[in-house]
Amino acid sequence: MTDFGLKVRMVVVGAILFAFYLVAATFIAAMTGFNLWIVLAAGLLIVPGFQYKLGKWMALRGAEDMPEDPQYQHVHRMNESLARDMGVPTPRLMKMEMGVPNAFAVGRKGAGVVVVSEELMHLLSNDELEGVIAHEIAHIKNRDVITMVIGQSIGMIVGYVAYFAVLMGGERNIGTYVLAIAASSIANLLVMVFVLAISRYREYVADEDARQAIGSGDPLARALEKISAGAEGNEQQTNDSVAALCIFNADRSLLQSIFSTHPPTEKRIAKLRG
Repeated sequence: MTDFGLKVRMVVVGAILFAFYLVAATFIAAMTGFNLWIVLAAGLLIVPGFQYKLGKWMALRGAEDMPEDPQYQHVHRMNESLARDMGVPTPRLMKMEMGVPNAFAVGRKGAGVVVVSEELMHLLSNDELEGVIAHEIAHIKNRDVITMVIGQSIGMIVGYVAYFAVLMGGERNIGTYVLAIAASSIANLLVMVFVLAISRYREYVADEDARQAIGSGDPLARALEKISAGAEGNEQQTNDSVAALCIFNADRSLLQSIFSTHPPTEKRIAKLRG
């Protein structure tokens, strides 16, 4: 984590998320009779751990290890050199058909994976591709995937607690079930607003880390322009969870902008060139 602004935001949002989780854990402890500390520890160890493993497995379905043949040797050299310069163990390098030019990273330091689409490698020049890979390695370095998993897990736990709290507080009828579902959705949404705000800022930080790693922001800015243009009119052949991890997210509507995992591409390009 190289950015002071990110550290401050993480402390503030982390405190808010823990407050949500503490309320949920207190309710679970009261209903089950378990010790509050056991509930807190179990929830933060078991649920995120399961989600992390499942999410990584789902994200990598359809990906294959990038061969060491001459066609991809330059990509392997970029990956190894950037990882060394950025102080991260060399991530596993994979490729995938995504339908659009894109890339994403999963995992943590020592077990990171960078996935690059075939379309991206055909579209970008070497320096632009280097910027994209540096951006993805920055996500691994900054533990962004793990942070998102913990935030999503807290949102899920809070949502379930809200559902059962409403259900147990009234008569078991259709109206109560509808109200419970609505309460669950709203509670989850409240948590995810904070998680997604951090996610958007993390993209700026990964962009800046990539700029520092390659010595200029222009190659990554050009890459984002090409990726954005290349995605127009094409449908990404990945699920929503993978789309949230990718360097480019094509959400455009007002509602999607509010709950987007990425800031506007135009703003990212302006920052890189500013």
